[in-house]
Amino acid sequence: MGCAISGLAEKAEFGEGNTGDTAPAHPSEDQIQMIKESWKVIRDDIAKVGIIMFVRLFETHPECKDVFFLFRDVEDLERLRTSRELRAHGLRVMSFIEKSVARLEQLDRLEALARELGKSHYHYNAPPKYFSYVGAEFICAVQPILKERWTAELEEAWKTMFQYVTGLMKQGYQEERTQQRHLTLSPKDRPEKRNTAL
Repeated sequence: MGCAISGLAEKAEFGEGNTGDTAPAHPSEDQIQMIKESWKVIRDDIAKVGIIMFVRLFETHPECKDVFFLFRDVEDLERLRTSRELRAHGLRVMSFIEKSVARLEQLDRLEALARELGKSHYHYNAPPKYFSYVGAEFICAVQPILKERWTAELEEAWKTMFQYVTGLMKQGYQEERTQQRHLTLSPKDRPEKRNTAL
């Protein structure tokens, strides 16, 4: 699709290999500064980036459209590019990315934000494997905007951030799935709570 990274979302290096047992690496101080500086440029085009990101996502991973009731049967990419609903969803995702960038030095707040989003995606029936796809398409969408500012180091910084955030989202998703499964068990099937007090 014209972006050298377009297949990265399927590789373990983009977070797919993280099973939730190990915490993904947090961006270093240098990476955080690079991300924040580049975000100042990206922020001016967030609506455009959001649309490009999702149109690319639906091109490269058409199965993702199944999660979006409004776009499920839309084959015309031009119709997607001009969709108000897609623009609105793209802006919500870009807002989440903006909040993540702002919280990179406040790990507890970033963790809470990402885990909550992961939990909500359980209820949207959006499988965790899709989380990594968004990061890869974001990186493809911002390269042309950043032009000569785009470097291998900056790409690595953004990849590290997305691995970190999607790892937290996957943990939140798994927590919610476990909780919901527990709630749907009949009382006789639930693990018995034992009173361990003396």
